[in-house]
Amino acid sequence: MTTAKLKWAGNMKFDGRSKFGLPISTDAARKSGGTEEGYAPMELVMFGLAGCTGVDVVRIMQKKRQNLTGLEIEVSGFQPDEYPKPFNRIEIKYVFYGNGLEAGKIEQAISLSEEKYCSVSQSLAGTAKIVSSYKIVEE
Repeated sequence: MTTAKLKWAGNMKFDGRSKFGLPISTDAARKSGGTEEGYAPMELVMFGLAGCTGVDVVRIMQKKRQNLTGLEIEVSGFQPDEYPKPFNRIEIKYVFYGNGLEAGKIEQAISLSEEKYCSVSQSLAGTAKIVSSYKIVEE
């Protein structure tokens, strides 16, 4: 079970703590009555997806004995203009840093994460088309 608990902190801001005890705040844009002093809730979904697939991909690349020295992940979610505005397309861009990284092993790691292991991508896959791309930077 995963639980999130937030307490209203005024205006459109809510404060809480992660299961690891770290503080977190959500807020709305000024145009929606917020003060922009926290993460937008939909932005947190993108961070969740990036973190989830990132953990999987690093773990898989390590098991495949790839010399991965860094990984950057950028996730962009696209929404319709009308409410309830669920993500209908999500683009994940991976940048792999390392020495002698093999494209086939990278593609397999991404595929395994997004299609089997990452519970966030599985949760979003029913409503959003997820499209991934990657780049390798030799170091």
